[in-house]
Amino acid sequence: MNLSDLSSPYGARRERKRIGRGHGSGHEKTAGFGQKGQKSRTGHHKVARHFMGGQTPIQMQLPYKRGFKNYWRLPVYEVGLDQLAVFDANTTVTPDLLIEQGIVRDKSLAVVILNNGDVTVPLTVHAHRFTKSAQAAIEAAGGSVQVLDLSSVENPIQPGRPGGLPAPKTERKTPVGNR
Repeated sequence: MNLSDLSSPYGARRERKRIGRGHGSGHEKTAGFGQKGQKSRTGHHKVARHFMGGQTPIQMQLPYKRGFKNYWRLPVYEVGLDQLAVFDANTTVTPDLLIEQGIVRDKSLAVVILNNGDVTVPLTVHAHRFTKSAQAAIEAAGGSVQVLDLSSVENPIQPGRPGGLPAPKTERKTPVGNR
């Protein structure tokens, strides 16, 4: 075998596409850039990547678009440890007891215990969520925590959304023909 015997396979070396070189080239007239529009114009390759076609770019919209609304949030009742100070020692604190005391309004939302304040007496607290520091503070005072299932909550999130109730199944009405 000699170096002169080596050759690349067919199709490995393609000639450069020479656009705009007359009808015989096969790439005449619009030269592969289509009819009209910005991408058919000269210099269209130099458009900045963040250019949004003349619309106010997102980095300039930010001052009046601060923040966002999380549609997948789970609305909750937040209860601090300082609010649990009204209960006597060895009390089992449930969402029903929190409603009786006027700490939360109803059972429509989940109850989350936050580490706001101190707990000095041992309590057994039943809630849907606990912060780690609140759970540690309750257990350090000699109490215990029990996490409730979120399925017991009447969730006000729109049905069918993540975190909400399943969407109700409705019968599909077949359209009646033209009368």
